Amino acid sequence: MTPWVVLDTAPIPGTDGERLRLLQRGHEFSIQLGHNELMNSRLSGSEEALATLSAARIGGRARARVLVGGYGMGFTLRAGLDALGPDATLVVAELVPAVLAWGRGPLAHIAKEALSDPRVEAREGDVAALIRSASGAYDAILLDVDNGPDGLTRAGNDRLYEAAGLAAARGALRPGGVLAVWSAHPDEAFTQRLGRAGFAVETVPVRAGRGRGARHTIWLATRPERGR
Repeated sequence: MTPWVVLDTAPIPGTDGERLRLLQRGHEFSIQLGHNELMNSRLSGSEEALATLSAARIGGRARARVLVGGYGMGFTLRAGLDALGPDATLVVAELVPAVLAWGRGPLAHIAKEALSDPRVEAREGDVAALIRSASGAYDAILLDVDNGPDGLTRAGNDRLYEAAGLAAARGALRPGGVLAVWSAHPDEAFTQRLGRAGFAVETVPVRAGRGRGARHTIWLATRPERGR
């Protein structure tokens, strides 16, 4: 079997020396944290569904503005660009600058040069900070920054999924907007937290690949048009 080759490593801001690794084996790429594989170029179905399911919920809104938390290999961003109109704006927030560099370099072909699309605004930094600074700014917020609603990549991400973080996300959405969260596993406690935060919640199981592979979970949490 062809061995994995480490192409690059990158420190994760806000951690005690944790590093991401970019590996290649033939035409296959992998992003790993320790022994955990966070992303593989062969499996993109659930990351793409995060965008396509959200785009379907917000319909054909003119000048839709979408915040994508976590670039990864660009699958969610690419799917969002394909699903939304030519007047949409997609803001992608990536905590690790090297991940964006990989997306413009050795991984550019995987997402079909998504970061070069004029509809994209790439931001280096914490998606939580962008959410907290926004008020009714987004039609959708797509979060794929951990393996679920807990801070695997770094403990500071926990606040995204707690009551205060969900309240901030709700405030950053326009009425009828959608908060979509990707997870490698279901989490009933998180579903309940979303409901308590004032969202109408739908949980959708999706396959890691396109119709195959492990089952992942996507929460689609809609801010009501009126009321809370």
